[in-house]
Amino acid sequence: MKRIIRSPGSYIQGNGELNHLAEYYKELGSSGAYLIIDSFICSTYMDSIESSFLKHSVPFESSVFGGQCCQKEIDRHISQIGSADAVFGIGGGKTLDTAKAVAFSIHRPVILVPTAASSDAPCSRLAAIYTESGVFDHYLPLTSNPDMIIMDTAVIARAPARFLMAGIGDALSTYYEAAACERSCAVTSAGGRTSPTAMALARLCLDTLLSDGLKAKAAAECQVSTPALENIVEANTYLSGVAFESGGLAAAHAIHNGLTLLPETHRLLHGELVAFCTIVQLILENRPLEEIKTILSFCRACGLPTRLSDLGLEHADDSRLMEASAASCSGSMANMPFPVTPADVLAALKAADRVNRELC
Repeated sequence: MKRIIRSPGSYIQGNGELNHLAEYYKELGSSGAYLIIDSFICSTYMDSIESSFLKHSVPFESSVFGGQCCQKEIDRHISQIGSADAVFGIGGGKTLDTAKAVAFSIHRPVILVPTAASSDAPCSRLAAIYTESGVFDHYLPLTSNPDMIIMDTAVIARAPARFLMAGIGDALSTYYEAAACERSCAVTSAGGRTSPTAMALARLCLDTLLSDGLKAKAAAECQVSTPALENIVEANTYLSGVAFESGGLAAAHAIHNGLTLLPETHRLLHGELVAFCTIVQLILENRPLEEIKTILSFCRACGLPTRLSDLGLEHADDSRLMEASAASCSGSMANMPFPVTPADVLAALKAADRVNRELC
């Protein structure tokens, strides 16, 4: 079976990169840039963004993101793009996904500028599309990964520390899910088997999180960029992004999807819920106790959920947890190296909650 590794065309990270957007645009376009900008970023950083294009005499048109990555919003930007030959998405996840969808629809390159390192989604060739009211509708598969990712760590350091920790929670699952896919010879979303390169990136991602995660948390709480924060931004975004797409997803994300059926979990960021679900996967796999304890302790120190009460589910009865467990046994759960039933998931949810109380 073939092996496939997907990644963005270029990944650029550094302090102050928001001031160099026009220089990077020139690598991909010439007639002008179309910028889709998150409203908060527009009000906070617009001077830096505009000055870059003005300094290099690059034509640009900017449009404030409407708040929802829905077809109406995508069509609005398509109708406004004019002669621009590259699309920028500057902001959070839905802004970035809108830029991906617009660029895909009109066959233009896309440059993404995430303003938080809260997930690995920017690197992927996928956009999540919602209804106008904010209900998830479908995933839009794209024909290529983004042409360029630009991470300004000065901007990311000033974002709420909770976003960086959620990115750690999402990235934490990468190694364990890729390892499960490797054992089961699963086909990844890239269309091939897990490769040694994907596993090496996934392992480096986990090692970086454990060594620099708490130091990066301290930096983010002080709103400063340090070497540790730089390392975590790269792990959350690039290492996890390439490794999950080329290495595969398994139980952690399947259980995440199941738990989202319970309204109590909707206040959590994606990576916060994935962190707890990674612990549940470790229980399902019967990983060594010391390994489970290491991940539990790390999550607690990062302020990530480690028990059902952290998800708001301390009063959820078995019937509601079983509903979520049953929904978990589809999608990427099939990539586990052994059969997993709803009863298995329910047992692992309860055991993960209990072992947290016993160990931590």
